[in-house]
Amino acid sequence: MFVDRAKVRCVGGKGGDGCLSFRREKYVEMGGPDGANGGGGGSVWLEADAQKATLHDVAYRPVYKAESGSSGGSGNKTGATGEDLVVKLPPGTLVYKDERLLGDLKNPGDRLLVAKGGKGGRGNASFKTSINTAPYISEKGGIGEKVELRLELKLLADVGLVGFPNAGKSTLLSRITKAHPKIADYPFTTLTPNLGVCAVDDRSFVVADIPGLIEGAHEGKGLGDEFLRHVERTRVLVHLVDVSGFDERAPYETFKLLNKELKSYSATLAKKPQIVAGTKMDVTDAPDAFKSLQKKLKKTKIYPISAVTGEGVDALLRAVVKALDEAPEAPLFLPEKVDYVIDPDFTVEKTTEGPFRISGRKIRKMVDRTNFDQDESVARVQRILNKMGVEKELARRGAKEGDVVILENIEFIFHPET
Repeated sequence: MFVDRAKVRCVGGKGGDGCLSFRREKYVEMGGPDGANGGGGGSVWLEADAQKATLHDVAYRPVYKAESGSSGGSGNKTGATGEDLVVKLPPGTLVYKDERLLGDLKNPGDRLLVAKGGKGGRGNASFKTSINTAPYISEKGGIGEKVELRLELKLLADVGLVGFPNAGKSTLLSRITKAHPKIADYPFTTLTPNLGVCAVDDRSFVVADIPGLIEGAHEGKGLGDEFLRHVERTRVLVHLVDVSGFDERAPYETFKLLNKELKSYSATLAKKPQIVAGTKMDVTDAPDAFKSLQKKLKKTKIYPISAVTGEGVDALLRAVVKALDEAPEAPLFLPEKVDYVIDPDFTVEKTTEGPFRISGRKIRKMVDRTNFDQDESVARVQRILNKMGVEKELARRGAKEGDVVILENIEFIFHPET
């Protein structure tokens, strides 16, 4: 099943907890603290893999979590680092977070870090100082990042076959490549893009059959913009015009309409190199219809072809190779620039229920990594809050001895050091 859009949730692994331990061995004096640090959590990476052609796998497995780090041990045995998780995606996948482009996995091997693992917590051996030679304190491992992402695949193809339904796109693709798209004599036979590799002499290039283009496609009519975005990656467009017309319109009218749809969807599409081919030259009255179309498009070279008999196909392919030699490389979609808003270290506010609430970037990080069942850890938190100026801010806002203070999700009774 061809799937070109998906939403996924990526979670970095939690860091391992630091160890609280003291060396105690018979006949060994002054053992001291030997609790080691925990290992860091694994991170989640997205990687373009040439073996993938659709987002089907990730669409049906939307949650990806990297391995957590192991806790530190006694005897200064550091915990193992969690293994990174690499999610394989088809080349050409765009990655969005909050509708902002994070990266473009255009080529096989391209990688993007999307969820960092948490840091490992420090063991009590790391807190040993000349003043505190036997610290009874350790840290919890940090929480890994959590992100919600939207993935969008834009097929990587050198040449895009465009045209109204039944213009002969699938038939031409099946003739010039080994692809076997569904072919029938009714509109919208093709419901998904098809890819094939075409070889011309010593050259080869990827061709995509883009379905679903009718009048109003840029507004979502027919299959509409479901697949128009796949044309954005192509370097050259081959516009197939059915010389017998479509939907009771003359070939010249369908030619103008489709180019209008491309321009309405994206001005970039309208500027792509375009080769025009008049198809179905094997049907009755085709030569006369072709001459009429050529008169309307005097400045445009039109290649008469029949994908059924093969007439004119070689000349068309040679023109495609020449256009590819002159065309620019497929576009790389660059991440959007963002004006970052710096989260303050802390904020103090009085809630409607009465308690004061302390929150902020550094506060969240400290609460996540603190063992509140250790007296030394709690005392350390109070010292840090005092140095940050939190106690002064609480006093300025009217906090008094004995008031309830909520530190993220931890409740304290306010006892200022001063």
